[in-house]
Amino acid sequence: MTEADEAGGTPRAVARGLADAVESLVTLWISAAESVTPRLSRHQLKALTAVMHRSELNLTALADTLGIALPAASRLCDRLEAAGLLERVPHPLNRRELKLEVTAQGRKVLGEVAERRAVHLEAVLVAMAPAQREALARGLRAVREVRGPGEED
Repeated sequence: MTEADEAGGTPRAVARGLADAVESLVTLWISAAESVTPRLSRHQLKALTAVMHRSELNLTALADTLGIALPAASRLCDRLEAAGLLERVPHPLNRRELKLEVTAQGRKVLGEVAERRAVHLEAVLVAMAPAQREALARGLRAVREVRGPGEED
């Protein structure tokens, strides 16, 4: 990439710069989850968050949501259950099915992760000039508008 590309803000140049920034944010995001007790892996956090936001999930639906095999989802839930963050409870409408629920401790840990992430992001934003923060906010809104909520490839 040439200096002219960077200066001109071509989509490719902006994409490369954005990819670097996203990589940095992902590191920040993951470190917040790894700094709580109990320490959560990326997959554990994703599973716990999915169950928190979708109360209807059973083990099969969680595996589908995470894009992993059923035995892997079962082992993941075993570890979360052993840590006191998740429990399997009888489904109220189907006694043969178990529903996944985040425990009070699991909600507390997710809250701690969210708070640590907010603190880390705030530190980054404080270091930016107000005009940079506003430009970032505008850019992120534009990305959401173009991509749509939760849209995947």
